[in-house]
Amino acid sequence: MDTNPGPIDGCVLYDQDKHVSSAVWDGQERGVLRCHEHTSKLGEWKLSPKQIELVEKAGFGYLRKIPAISLDNPLISALVERWRKETNTFHLSVGEMTVTLQDVALLLGLAIDGKPVIGITHTSCASVCQRLLGKSPDSNYASGGMVKLSWLKEFFSHCSEDAPIEEVERCTRAYLLYLVGSTIFSTTTGNKVPVMYLPLFANFEEAVEFAWGAAALAFLYRALGNACVKSQSTICGCLTLLQCWSYFHLNVGRPKLNRDPIHDHFPFVLRWKGKQSGPTTNRDVVFYRKALDSLKPTDVEWLPYKIMDSTVIPKDIKNTLILGRSKTMLICFDKAERHLPDRCLRQYGMLQPIPEDVERWLRKSRGVDGGVDLSGKMELELNEWMDRQLHIVDGDDGVEEGGYMQWYWKITRKVVGRPISLSSEFQRTISGLREISYLADSFSTKGLDGQQFESISRIRFIAQDCLRDQIESPVTPSAPPQIELGKRSRGKERVRRKGNGKRRRKDEPMEYQEASEDDQPQLYGAVIVADQLHLDQADGEVGQLQSCLADDNFDPQHLSHAADEDYSEELQNMVNQEDDAKPSTATEDINESQPCKDANNENDSQSCHVTIEVNNRKIYGEASKGVDDSQSCEPTNEVNDSQICQEKRSDVHDSQLLDASAKVNAS
Repeated sequence: MDTNPGPIDGCVLYDQDKHVSSAVWDGQERGVLRCHEHTSKLGEWKLSPKQIELVEKAGFGYLRKIPAISLDNPLISALVERWRKETNTFHLSVGEMTVTLQDVALLLGLAIDGKPVIGITHTSCASVCQRLLGKSPDSNYASGGMVKLSWLKEFFSHCSEDAPIEEVERCTRAYLLYLVGSTIFSTTTGNKVPVMYLPLFANFEEAVEFAWGAAALAFLYRALGNACVKSQSTICGCLTLLQCWSYFHLNVGRPKLNRDPIHDHFPFVLRWKGKQSGPTTNRDVVFYRKALDSLKPTDVEWLPYKIMDSTVIPKDIKNTLILGRSKTMLICFDKAERHLPDRCLRQYGMLQPIPEDVERWLRKSRGVDGGVDLSGKMELELNEWMDRQLHIVDGDDGVEEGGYMQWYWKITRKVVGRPISLSSEFQRTISGLREISYLADSFSTKGLDGQQFESISRIRFIAQDCLRDQIESPVTPSAPPQIELGKRSRGKERVRRKGNGKRRRKDEPMEYQEASEDDQPQLYGAVIVADQLHLDQADGEVGQLQSCLADDNFDPQHLSHAADEDYSEELQNMVNQEDDAKPSTATEDINESQPCKDANNENDSQSCHVTIEVNNRKIYGEASKGVDDSQSCEPTNEVNDSQICQEKRSDVHDSQLLDASAKVNAS
């Protein structure tokens, strides 16, 4: 199985290391994005017939009809994981797809042709609000060049039918600012809208001349690009557009309709209005991620509007749909984003060739509080938009899509989620390394030449070094235990410590007789860790002991006497000292599940395993090479078992352990 998620060739997705898919692959889940769209209180605005007429005159008659649609935050979050700001497209298993100008026109009913939505930014709300709304917000409702949506609703949501035309216009401007600020231009602030849009509503007949749909798409592209960065946790923009686009194009999370869709209404978002039926339980980000990772061609609707009733599409909207294939620049004040339909020609019923390379461009953050006319700072982008009619892309009937998919699989991110969980892969890798290390350690070196001995030593070192890096501690391998793991002891275990009579809590870690599967990598083959014993010190001591055991002239009685006369006494002293000082923080435990192995008839690679658990970590000390049963077990016999086994949680200091080891080596 190919475990490389891609891209193999990073020429297109050059920002992969910053993308959320990299974090997900590394096991860093960020959860569901916080989705900012503030449509819940739009219905509380009471518009008079005069106001509705002005709203339609400004070009927002269809957007006004769109009700609040419940957002599927996990679905949106999973779609964001597939968005690539390098291409402004979704990278799916079937190829690239995106939200186009055509989608905006048909789903929202907004103009995609006209003047760019750009103008002068403002550093404060007072002057522009006073001029166009007749009053300005106090400091509690304003922040820089932004005003709270709640202020607009509180003071302008009710306009009497017999109000003078000036008041009607002011209330209508406030409504339009609230409308765009809660839908197509919703921000991550949660409840504010920049007042820079307000001057564009000064004249309602001129407001209709702006390409509000193109601006909405530029805003959404920028929001998707920001949200797909792994450090982000929120998303804004017209999320109703994004979600309904997914419903039309992808059979993922698509709800069942409660009504007959034959009688379509415009805009097409209305198909999904109201409550939808269908299973929604357990549909989290992981569910949708897996669905998108395993997306099949049959799950994709490339031409979803073909079955819609085209007679309901307004003529002025229908005449501009060709701009859906315009390779141009989308503009919304300080935001400029590329519209690249040449990468998604199948959404127009054409064959998909290998697209042209996307020119890298720096998205500048110009801010909304600059108090300047942005048109002078975006000359190149504005010129590209002005030439939008000249850059309509066409398909090629002779294209072989097989070549496109071969190219696409090299440059794309194939999957977002791991086929096997990271924890499972980690455990399987650690288990394999431990087995390799154990086999190398227990392999008989008798009769091997120097090169063979060096190879075995090298294998042992590499395995232990990898294990040490993973569990962040020195490692001495041991055979995997044959007992069942993960079972918890029953009843309340009482442990009496020297100097106090506290009973251990049943939920303490030591209450577990065996390790859970998740903890196996941390427990197998762990070593003495005493106040962060250094690796070089531990290796030096083990090396000295092995050197002694390997010596043909070595008398095993020395080891036995050393343990009898010095080590046991020193160990007992350390236990007593540390038990009095820290009765509740450390443990020294002779693991009864790892008794001394019978050394009879064993000439090689048989060890006497003594397990000392310090700070919940286990060590396995080995004494081998020609030590018979009585000699091998003599050191542990000389240590008072009842004293050692009853001592729990003692912390052995570096200096004390080194002294004990020095005495053993000296003997």
